[in-house]
Parts: sequence; C-alpha cells; structure tokens
Amino acid sequence: MECKTEDRQMTDNIFDGYLSRKTLFQNKEFLRHNYHPNNLPHRKNEIDTLSFNLVEALKGHIPSNMTLYGVTGAGKTAVTNYVCSQLEEKGEQLNRPVQTVIVNCRQIDTQYRVLSHIGNSLLEDHEIDEIPFTGWPTDRVFSELVKRMDSRKGVFIIVLDEIDHLVRKAGDDLLYNLTNLNSSLKSARSCVIGISNDLKFTDFLDPRVRSRLGQLDVVFNPYDAQQLQDILRERVKIALHQDVIGDGVIEMCAGLAAQEHGDARCALDLLRVSTEKAELSGSEKVEQNHVKIAQHQIEADQMTPVIAKLPNQQKVVLAAILINEKNGLKNIQTGEVYSIYSQACRHLGTNALTQRRVSGLISSLDMLGLITARTISKGRYGRSKEINSCIPQNIDPVQIMVESEAELEDIFNGTYKYQTRL
Repeated sequence: MECKTEDRQMTDNIFDGYLSRKTLFQNKEFLRHNYHPNNLPHRKNEIDTLSFNLVEALKGHIPSNMTLYGVTGAGKTAVTNYVCSQLEEKGEQLNRPVQTVIVNCRQIDTQYRVLSHIGNSLLEDHEIDEIPFTGWPTDRVFSELVKRMDSRKGVFIIVLDEIDHLVRKAGDDLLYNLTNLNSSLKSARSCVIGISNDLKFTDFLDPRVRSRLGQLDVVFNPYDAQQLQDILRERVKIALHQDVIGDGVIEMCAGLAAQEHGDARCALDLLRVSTEKAELSGSEKVEQNHVKIAQHQIEADQMTPVIAKLPNQQKVVLAAILINEKNGLKNIQTGEVYSIYSQACRHLGTNALTQRRVSGLISSLDMLGLITARTISKGRYGRSKEINSCIPQNIDPVQIMVESEAELEDIFNGTYKYQTRL
C-alpha cells in the first residue's frame, strides 16, 4: 500500500490542476501588445493617409517620408504594421517588390546597429554574409546596405519605431543618411517612416533632416473612453469565451485607461490581468472587483522597477519627501525637503548637492509620476513648490529602495530635526 502511494505522488505534477481547470480565455495572445489585428476601430483616417502615400511604392515611385506622432497606445505601430503588411501583400499580387523593415529604436539605438539590422534583414534564408554586430566602419555598413537594396530592387519602407529615443541618444546623423538614401540608390527606392511619442522631438533635428523627414506628418489623437470600449469589445470576441465578462467591466477598463492618456495597451493589459485574476479565484465571470485587483497589481509592476532603478541621489530626495510626510507634513516646500535631504546625506556619509540641483531632481521625480510638485506664487516672496508623494498605497517605496540599496536603511532609521512652519 505504501509503495502505491509513493508511485502516485511521483506521477503527480503541480501543473495537472492548472491544465485541467476551466479557462475563461479562448486565446490570451489576442489581448497582448504584439498581436496586430486586421480590424482597427477609429483609425480609418490614419490608415487612409498612410495608404494614399504608400500606394506610390506599388507604382514604382518614392513615397513621401512620414512622421507619426501620438501618445503611447494610440495605435501608431498597429496601424503602420497593418498598412505595410497589406502593401507587401498587394506588391506580391502585382509582382511589384515592396519590403518593409521595422526597427525598434529603443532596443536598437545606435547608427551602426540600425544600419546593420536593416542590412541583415534583407538577407535571404540561404545567405550567410551578415554584417557583424560591431567592427566595421559606419560608411562601409552604409555602402553594404545600399548594395543589398540595389541588388534586390523595388521599394523599401524603413520604419523607425520610437525614433525620438534614437535621436536623444545618438543624434540625427542616421536620419540624415537614411533620408538621403535615394541619392545613393540606383535600382531601388526607399522611404522612412518615423514613429514618435514626443511631438517636439524634431526640434532637436538639423533643419535639413527635419524638412526631409517631415514631408508628411500624421497625428494620432488619444482614444477616448467610448473608443476604448469599442476596441475592447472587438478583442473580447476573439480572446475570451462567450458571456464571461460581467456588467460594467469593459466600461471600467476603458474609463481607467482613458484617464491614462487614452492608452489602448493599458486597457488591454487591464482586461487581460482582470481575467487572469477571475480565473485564479475560480470565478466564472470577470467582475469589477477583479479589475480593481488587476489595477493595483499593474501599478505595482510598473512602479516598483522605476523606484528601484532611481539613481542614488534621487532616492535620497524621495526618501526626504517620504520622511517629511511620515512626520505629518503635506504640501511640502522645497526648503523642507532640502533640510531633511541634507541630514540624510550626513547619515549616509555623502556630500549633499546644492538646493538648485535638488530642485531639478524633484522635477525629475515629478515627471516619473512618483510625486506631484506644483509651483505656486507667493507674491513678493517669489515662487515655491508644493510637493506630495503620489505612490499608490499598495506599494512600499521604503522597502523597494532599501532592497535595491541596503545602506539607505540608515536614512529611514535616522533621527531628524524638522523645520518649524510659521
């Protein structure tokens, strides 16, 4: 009897229960960012604008270079992928060679790497002459790219996603070379599509690059709550089983995402994680309480690495704000933050930065969404900031900072002399 029990325990697997559990999903992948649907609600005008320009490639002409602007989750990448895939499909039907090369400039963020990535993406499966990851002069990589494009002929659509990140890191030399590519090509043609979350990134470009890249600008406005509901309902049809969404769930996901700049990715994430929470709890339907739980988890998942990866001095400034709040202060003044910050630096045995530089770090924390720093006028006494933390209650920033840098524990265990408010 004992032997049979041991045999059963050896054959049991911790995943058996999960695999046999009823799932609410038909296909979870349809709620992820990397899924690009053929139906894109509320983006017809943008699709038409791109299509009207890129149809020139099917005629053997050069489409205008384009820059697509809009906040994260506004559909820029999805629309571009959809239009370009349709373009390539029609090119095959008409025997008009058109090829799209998409570069994520947050991952591939130097001139050399972008050029080598484009060049290597043009290789056929049987070809092995890859441009090395590093080691060639940039002009040799560029010459090899031109040679490969000419040998394949046709029109090449080069899509630079998150182009603003590339410009901030590497400057605009690459854009100058790519927008000037047609002057070097003999048997091929090319156009560049830049996708940016920053409406002002072209302010940093050389005027010649700006005029070439910005031949046609398309602005993607954020989705509103009603539009996000339409997007979610389309995805629910293919991603979830029928009748598993409770009353008000889609409206709640859309409303919360609309507050986050109309981000469709945020809405999809919220719906997917809410469904996972419902499934984990054994519920047969996704309800609004699952959305609230999911929102807290997503906030924690997003904010925890931001706090953990702050530079040391920014962590000390954030700690000074939290220590002031622990002492009961609200609408903290810059001077009050600096006073505790200076004392915290002494606890650490490090030199304090000037108050002006600390004021800059406060602005950076505000941009990251960890605090609010509202500038107020005090009349003849000048201007000041009212500073408050805005980290969700389910996140413990002290624990996160101490786990990332153990010596910061001395700050939170130290004693402080607080400024007296008049």
